[in-house]
Amino acid sequence: MSNPFADRTPSLSGPATDILAVTPDDLTDFAEVAIALYVETGGTLSFISARGNARSVTVADNQILPVGARRVNATGTTATGIHAMVIS
Repeated sequence: MSNPFADRTPSLSGPATDILAVTPDDLTDFAEVAIALYVETGGTLSFISARGNARSVTVADNQILPVGARRVNATGTTATGIHAMVIS
């Protein structure tokens, strides 16, 4: 099978090269900063931005939040089915 990403330089403008399931955790950062978060079931999303700032936003079902994130916190997060889009 041909891989159209093989010779492409990863870019912040996308596309993501993988999507990883997120287990919210108050202490552990992702292995790599996500370029966006995808939420299956909406609610509150408490996260640490790529710049290290604590943020809390309300998201809808099946929403993509195009923000760099290093962690999704368990405390304050009610949204579920969270996935991190990465470009590793």
